Amino acid sequence: MLIEKHDLIHEFPEHKDRIHQLKISDNHFSRLFNEYHELDREVRKIEEGAENTSDEYLEELKKKRLKHKDDLYAIIIK
Repeated sequence: MLIEKHDLIHEFPEHKDRIHQLKISDNHFSRLFNEYHELDREVRKIEEGAENTSDEYLEELKKKRLKHKDDLYAIIIK
């Protein structure tokens, strides 16, 4: 099973420089960025079979990850 990459650089490669700038200059962005990547790591572990959990829990993690991605994108394009 091929697991898709969802890190922000793969999601928004055209904004790579802006993401880097925000990570070092905006504490709120940096915190959201770290939370997003932690959620992504958790989802990937479950999808790869390293952790077992309910489908509902996995879907909840994916929804949180998507919300973080939306919030991060809003900051990136601001």
